[in-house]
Amino acid sequence: MKIDRIHHLNIRCAPGDLDAIEKFYGEVLGLHKGPRPNFPNAGIWLYLDNHPLVHVSARCAEGFLQEKHHGSVDHIAFESHGAAEFQARLDRMNIPYEQQNVADAGYQIFMRDPVGTLLEFNFPNSEAPGAVASGTLAPRQTATAA
Repeated sequence: MKIDRIHHLNIRCAPGDLDAIEKFYGEVLGLHKGPRPNFPNAGIWLYLDNHPLVHVSARCAEGFLQEKHHGSVDHIAFESHGAAEFQARLDRMNIPYEQQNVADAGYQIFMRDPVGTLLEFNFPNSEAPGAVASGTLAPRQTATAA
């Protein structure tokens, strides 16, 4: 057996969060809603091209928000290109984010989705803005877990 890559990620939310999640992942990442099996719980699958990359399962009570880390998975990371365009989009949409530029690892942008899932976008170091010098770490790197 050989693993090729991660097939998809699944985030959970309350049924009332589905529209906000679909809008967020559509407007911010360009994903689109597509076919989903007829599971017994509400949910959506969001596609990157023809692949269902983000599965969303509405299995939480209304008001659910992942404000503090309560599990072993810290974040989900995406290999990305077009950092300047992405950063401009986040600024236009008033979406808060942190950034860092780690030598030989990449320029990274961190942000949260509508239910608090931490997302990381990895760009080549060459795409880092001049204001984010090599060696710059995001504030999250020095924060202690609660």
